[in-house]
Amino acid sequence: MKTDRIAVIGERELVLGFKLLGIRNVFIASDKDVKEIFIKLMISKSYDLMLLSEDAKDVFDGKTLYLAESSLKPIVIFIPSLIAHENYEPLEVLVKRILGVEIWATK
Repeated sequence: MKTDRIAVIGERELVLGFKLLGIRNVFIASDKDVKEIFIKLMISKSYDLMLLSEDAKDVFDGKTLYLAESSLKPIVIFIPSLIAHENYEPLEVLVKRILGVEIWATK
């Protein structure tokens, strides 16, 4: 999959990490505009994969959440935000598991 067919939507720190990995289509979104950006990108049909901050689930209404969770093109994956939540896999572990890249290497 080409990286130009991947979009990342979320808080600044989250999307910049993916930008460093070579993802060009990153969208910094606050709670106020995450739904609007998500809908706009869904309508564009320009992406095969959309990665959204897990926090977007708290902002989406039922219809939008259903659209995100049931979409097959693009596939929508909610990823944990950098703010720690209970029972969530840390972002660095998730990125390494999904992409096979360690982004926070220790010396």
